[in-house]
Amino acid sequence: REGDYVMEGGSIYHMADLSSLWAEVQVYSDDLSKINENMEATVYFPSITGGKKEGKISFMNPELNPSSKINVVRIELSNQVGNLKPGMQINVSVLLNKQVALALPTDAIILDGKGASVWVQTGHNQFKNVMVETGIETNAYTEIKTGLKQGDIIVISGAYLLSSEYLFKYGTNPMGEHDMEKM
Repeated sequence: REGDYVMEGGSIYHMADLSSLWAEVQVYSDDLSKINENMEATVYFPSITGGKKEGKISFMNPELNPSSKINVVRIELSNQVGNLKPGMQINVSVLLNKQVALALPTDAIILDGKGASVWVQTGHNQFKNVMVETGIETNAYTEIKTGLKQGDIIVISGAYLLSSEYLFKYGTNPMGEHDMEKM
């Protein structure tokens, strides 16, 4: 600013290269044994529509905060576009065990007092309610452990409407052996 005094050897500007940033994440001490350096992490940015970036864990602080039992972990992120800013709030997901599983959108699964079921297409405009065993639920998807076989065509959108129509036509036994003709 005009009139400010600058000492000899003092800096007038501090510039930073923001093409690469660190995301600092607080990790509870109980979870530290599950992660390690060079693991892949997905960083989500709530303030950016559809904003997510993949990064790698580059540093795990060796010192644990004794009062909070929290450790700081750094994830390196590329910021070539320049839309990431220091201080942004983030959510982080780290994939611990990668395994292949059958999963459906959670909205396709009907939950009632008898368990979980889905509607399977049995013919042209014909559907059958099938009981399934569910597993892990994450990011709007639910794992299906048993009840379906390869090639089954599942009703993904409108499952609750189909269930309601079925109950209206055939009564309160949705697991009966009737086929539901699409309205």
